[in-house]
Amino acid sequence: MKTILLASLAFSSALAVVPSVQADEQAMEAAGRQLFTHHCTACHSLDTSENAFGPSLFGVVDRPAASVPRFAYSEAMQASGITWSEDNLRKWIADNEALVPGTRMRHVSITDQAEQDYLISFLRSLK
Repeated sequence: MKTILLASLAFSSALAVVPSVQADEQAMEAAGRQLFTHHCTACHSLDTSENAFGPSLFGVVDRPAASVPRFAYSEAMQASGITWSEDNLRKWIADNEALVPGTRMRHVSITDQAEQDYLISFLRSLK
């Protein structure tokens, strides 16, 4: 009986963690949306059919650089050969000119790792 009770308590505890993790992810995405609104919306759209001054960022995570249709990328971006992995997004967010010298995008500098995490979490949610 004691074993069944302990197993039941462990299972109940594991179930309680799932909503907590989901809440944490939702909070990170919400914080990332605020950062996106503050830093990115002047130039980037979230509409898959609309580019702005910069390309749409909908679905950007794990997308090859310079691959959005109907956007005129710089030669530097076209030649970069990078994919927008979370690691490359973090580098771009911290210092885009260091990652792709010659990019036309104005300098970005979000160096706070938590803010980078929030912004990447939001970008990852755009599918």
